[in-house]
Amino acid sequence: MWGEFKLVPVLVGSGDSAGDRSRVVGYATIAYFGELSMKNENSATTQFNASQGQSLVKLARLALMERFELIAPNEVAQKLKTALDDDIFKIHRGTFVTLTIGGQLRGCIGSLTATEDVMQGVKQNAVNAAFHDPRFAPLSEKELDRVAIEVSVLTEPKPLEFQDSADLIQKLRPHIDGVIIQKGTARSTFLPQVWEQLPNPEDFLGHLCMKAGLSANAWKKADLEVQTYQVQYFEED
Repeated sequence: MWGEFKLVPVLVGSGDSAGDRSRVVGYATIAYFGELSMKNENSATTQFNASQGQSLVKLARLALMERFELIAPNEVAQKLKTALDDDIFKIHRGTFVTLTIGGQLRGCIGSLTATEDVMQGVKQNAVNAAFHDPRFAPLSEKELDRVAIEVSVLTEPKPLEFQDSADLIQKLRPHIDGVIIQKGTARSTFLPQVWEQLPNPEDFLGHLCMKAGLSANAWKKADLEVQTYQVQYFEED
C-alpha cells in the first residue's frame, strides 16, 4: 500500500556553493518523497553490474527516441529487450537520469524513493529530465545526438540516528552518502556527487539546509531529521 507522496523541487549544483552558475556541473532534480514500497524487500543490497547499467542507459535513450517517434534498429531493440528480461530490472529502487551536452547540464530529474521498478523509473525520469526540468526548455530532436545520458540507481534511504551535531558529522561519509534533511515541511537532498564541490561536512550540511530554506546552522539543532542513501551511476559508453 502506498502512502501520500509530495513532489519537491530539489536543485543541486556547485553553483549553489561557489556562486558561479555559469560553470558548474549540477544535479537538479524533481525528487519524489513518500512511503517506500514493501515490495522487493531484499533489493536494497542488489548491485547492478556494468553491462546491466549500460542496458539502463540505453533504455533511457530509447525512451527519448520514442518520444521523438524515432525507431531504433531492430537488432539494438531486440538485444535490449532480451537484456531487460533479467529480474534485477524489476526491483524497486529510486532512480535519476541526468542529461548533459558538452559537459553542461541539460536536465536531471529523479525519484528518491521506489515508486516503481527500476526499468519504469528510468524511462519516466529520462522523459521528465528531457521535457519537464523547469530550468530548461524541452529537449529538441536536433539535440538528441549530442546528449550524454547518465543513469543513477539509489539505495533505499535510511534514517541516520545521531546524538548531536558532532555525532552527525562523524557519521556522515563524504563521497559515499547522499543526504536528505527534513525539518517540519522543509526538506532537501544532495546526491553523493555534491561532495566533490563541498568536501567539508560542515559546509555540505550548511548548504543543504539553505537549499531547504533553513538557516545554514539548522543542522546543529536537535529537531533535524536526516536520511542517507548511496548511488550506483552509469554513463554511456
